Amino acid sequence: MKRFIIPMFLVFIIGTIGALDTESYQFIDHLLRLKAPGKPEFLDNGVLFTAPSRFRSVGIAFAHEGFAKVYWFQKLMKVRDDPEAANPKKGDADLYQDSGILFYAHPFPPGERELEYRLIIDGLWTVDPLNPLRRMDERSGIYRSVVIFPEIRQTPAAFDSPPGTFSFTYRAPSGETVTVAGDFNGWDPFMYELREIAPELYSLVLPLPPGTYRYVFYHRGRRFSDPNNPVKAYNSSGEVVSEAVVR
Repeated sequence: MKRFIIPMFLVFIIGTIGALDTESYQFIDHLLRLKAPGKPEFLDNGVLFTAPSRFRSVGIAFAHEGFAKVYWFQKLMKVRDDPEAANPKKGDADLYQDSGILFYAHPFPPGERELEYRLIIDGLWTVDPLNPLRRMDERSGIYRSVVIFPEIRQTPAAFDSPPGTFSFTYRAPSGETVTVAGDFNGWDPFMYELREIAPELYSLVLPLPPGTYRYVFYHRGRRFSDPNNPVKAYNSSGEVVSEAVVR
């Protein structure tokens, strides 16, 4: 009897990392698109680090924490190219194979505009071999890898909505609850719920006076900025929010 495989990847994730929802639809979707390890990538609320899974273990420690805490990368597994060739005696675990990628996602620390870090690869401290940006510490003479956060305060985006309104849209699995909160409703996460207007497409057209607004979506109890809006800003807590203009 044939086995039908629905997910393309099996992702081993342990909990939520800081302000990052590592179980969100957007985060998982981003992982699904990874083809190989590479230099650090920016997410809505943080940075994604990757490394080759040929290493037995990879950890990361940050200068702003005094290198006192090590965060360990996790392995990304994917469904075998030919799942029918899997050994049925080994069960479903044999349906998956190593994607070649280890990963760790770290939130933007409040008040910081860059991250200095070092990796621990198979027990040895080193710079990130996939990140060309590095800086030598003057006191120790040791090089550190560096990630400089992008400038996110830009001219707010103006979306194609009728005058005096703003159209919020978000993609998520069908049959779920998506809400929006912002400075237009006191950041209440329950007041405005998007409706599923097409499979996996949620929308809400909200009347708003002309002006600049900041907002976030809530999905599965977690908050995140608008993946369709490239203009971001930091709120007073150092979290990333979306920013847009109503004409």
